[in-house]
Amino acid sequence: MEIEVVRGDIIAQKDIEAIVNAANANLFPGGGVAGAIHKAAGSQLYEECRSLAPILPGEAVITRAFDLPNKFVIHCLGPVYGKDKPEEELLASCYSNSFRLCEENKISSIAFPAISTGIFGYPPKEAVSVVFNTLLKEIKTLKHLKKIKFVLFSESDLRLYEAKLKEIEADRPI
Repeated sequence: MEIEVVRGDIIAQKDIEAIVNAANANLFPGGGVAGAIHKAAGSQLYEECRSLAPILPGEAVITRAFDLPNKFVIHCLGPVYGKDKPEEELLASCYSNSFRLCEENKISSIAFPAISTGIFGYPPKEAVSVVFNTLLKEIKTLKHLKKIKFVLFSESDLRLYEAKLKEIEADRPI
């Protein structure tokens, strides 16, 4: 399994088969990551999303990627911190359900943004722990998925992910 942490733009991941959209419940274009993905993919993405909405916190659904350089978009709704309980389980479900969709669709590579840490208010340091704990729990079950990339918008998120990955690799190689 190759795990990569980079600072960048989720819609510019040409080497990745599926990107993850930090979606809203109705899978609307919206702002932030969801808005950027919908804008880059074109109006067909929302047309396909309409039949899949609404989704609940922790759930994930998959669509084609249309005008994006990827084959698929996995849309997951992260928890709103302090509102959607239990936050940790719901955030872990976003990642577990994304991995499950990769396996079901024989996807070999996936790129995640930082889910729920923006306007949903999840503290980034806590979120990173959930992300990597979920990855360590799931990694042995993944047969098709060979590359996981975390594409982070901010320098501070990048440093958190890099530090956590280094800590985990020191304890046990992934």
